[in-house]
Amino acid sequence: MKKIAFVLAAAGLMSVAACSKSPEAAAVENNADMMADNMEMAADNMDAMADNSSNSMAAGALENAADNMNSAADNVRDAADEKADNMQ
Repeated sequence: MKKIAFVLAAAGLMSVAACSKSPEAAAVENNADMMADNMEMAADNMDAMADNSSNSMAAGALENAADNMNSAADNVRDAADEKADNMQ
């Protein structure tokens, strides 16, 4: 329940922040956020698979892949922020 409240609060703050941006910049950030959110969900799934694996080598590989996916999601958000800032 706390996650849902956090997501709704974040969405509300993002919509307020988007009001001062051009529609194109807001679209870039929104698309990047959706893409990064999907990447983070995939990383969470990889972490869950690692937790359920009885093979320690496979679990380690999954955890590393999840860490890399989370880093990539952060990079997507950073690149979108930079792109949106340049569009204003």
